[in-house]
Amino acid sequence: MNCRLGCLWLSLMLSACSHTPTVNSAVYNGNNGAGNINSGSSGSYSSNESRIQAAAKINMQLGLGYLREGNLPISKEKLERARSQDPHNPEIHGAMALLDERLGKDKEADKEYRTALDLDSHDPAMLNNYAVFLCSHGRADEGVRYFEEAATNPLYPTPWAAYTNAGVCMRGVHRDADAAQRFARALRANPAYSEAVYQASDLDFQQQKLADARFRIDVFLLTNPSTPDLLLLAYRIAQAQNDAGAQQRYGARLGQEFPDSDQAHALAASKLNPG
Repeated sequence: MNCRLGCLWLSLMLSACSHTPTVNSAVYNGNNGAGNINSGSSGSYSSNESRIQAAAKINMQLGLGYLREGNLPISKEKLERARSQDPHNPEIHGAMALLDERLGKDKEADKEYRTALDLDSHDPAMLNNYAVFLCSHGRADEGVRYFEEAATNPLYPTPWAAYTNAGVCMRGVHRDADAAQRFARALRANPAYSEAVYQASDLDFQQQKLADARFRIDVFLLTNPSTPDLLLLAYRIAQAQNDAGAQQRYGARLGQEFPDSDQAHALAASKLNPG
């Protein structure tokens, strides 16, 4: 399984939690998750319910924030509290699935994903997330089915990403023809999606289709920002073609535009130790 898939997804899942939110004591109470509730007030049931749901959302955000920081015990505490407060919130079950994955509890993670999708079977982000889980656990056909369901959902804003993920999943089980089809769909949906360009070109490079791989990258670079992955791949393709001039150009761009990148460091190290 190509680790790029899981890494990309993990960053997307946690990007909404770039900071730990401030807890509003009027809504959240550390003992039961609810604020001060007057059971005798009018509309108390709906008010109590909405406060508990708000508290659950805060606990979910806190749990994901702690998960991002690697504090798994506190993350578990917050997410379990959120789930007990609002057991019908699919986002909370999705967050619990992510935690269970980090804890190595794959059966529990699978159950949480399925619960989330039972509660909202048309959530394209959850479909995509579950697909990543399936692909990373050797269930490629199931994973691709969920990726494609997400991609065809009109509410999903980036279908090209789901198609690319499906292609990476197929590459992970050495079904390269199926992978190429998914990358082609991604590029038809968005020709400027750099990850699809990289994956399709890397597959061509692997299959010794050097001219096709290099042409795709060069066309992309004419009108789109470069990426360190694409420049390093272009360098390697030019090297395989014995095109020293192109090697120099791609290598120089990588060093100038992304001097601190892992790719620039890898290229520098390979020049020092060519063997």
